[in-house]
Amino acid sequence: MGAAYFYHLTRRPLEATLPVLLGKARGAGWRVAVRGVDQGRMEWLDEKLWLGPEEGFLPHGLATAPHAERQPILLTTDAVCANDPQCLMAVDGAEVAAEEVQLLERVCVLFDGNDEAAKDRARGQWAALTRAGCAAQYWSEESGRWEKKAEAQPGGR
Repeated sequence: MGAAYFYHLTRRPLEATLPVLLGKARGAGWRVAVRGVDQGRMEWLDEKLWLGPEEGFLPHGLATAPHAERQPILLTTDAVCANDPQCLMAVDGAEVAAEEVQLLERVCVLFDGNDEAAKDRARGQWAALTRAGCAAQYWSEESGRWEKKAEAQPGGR
């Protein structure tokens, strides 16, 4: 059973934080799906990942491209991920189901701390997932480095 990690972005934008988290997930040997809500935004993230440093290249592709199922990192707006991931990274308020948290190794919810609507969505997701019995952690970079600020265990432990 996995856990949901919530990342409250306050100092660095999504396009700077996402590659770091993707690198860690790939380092763990996981296939990853990055789920968003807008295809244009997924295409924008695709471009940003292609422009990253050569030594930290992250093999990836869009779900709308051929051979999506072969991609170690798949950018998608779909609820069903063609690449059979062990890790899901939800961005821009993309939905995450409790069943996904329980089936996957890790679910990461990244949200913009400077956007009140994004913070409200993340609070709602935290409440729904922890109410459903999912383990969860809340991480903030407000101090300048990532710190765990809250944790919920299944059964309230």
